[in-house]
Amino acid sequence: MVSFVTCDLLDDHPDEEIQVIGPSIDGKFFSSYGKVKTFGGEIATIKCHEDNSRVKEVLATDGTGKVLIVDGGASMRCALMGDMIAESAVKNHWNGVIIYGCVRDVDALATLELGVHALAAIPRKSHRQGIGVVDVALQLGGAIIIPGQYVYADNNGIIISEKKLIDL
Repeated sequence: MVSFVTCDLLDDHPDEEIQVIGPSIDGKFFSSYGKVKTFGGEIATIKCHEDNSRVKEVLATDGTGKVLIVDGGASMRCALMGDMIAESAVKNHWNGVIIYGCVRDVDALATLELGVHALAAIPRKSHRQGIGVVDVALQLGGAIIIPGQYVYADNNGIIISEKKLIDL
């Protein structure tokens, strides 16, 4: 994957409509949990609350060149992805996963060739009930995120662009 810095992407594209995802409602910022610290790609989305059924389903499909953004409602009660689902994402060529909520199995996530950003870690798994919506517009941290847009993430933050800014 090509290396980039989100700060530089913003500076290099002053005329583009680039959104920056801000902190959660309670001021939490995304932290990096995957081995890949800089990642990006075409956006796929899921909106779910404390149910990772759709996350598991989508990451089991071909994700070549894509990043899954999950709006988990900033819930701190359970994880929406752990090592087994992340391993499936790697096997299916996803560039990364951004979760507006929690992950688990963080030591294992840190060894996987996957970008992973989430608000926090928690050991509790979610209870799968088949609830969640795929490919919907999301509103996170002041940004409106639409499937098919592009996301770029590193330790400086997460930015969203309607156009591809660099080849990944």
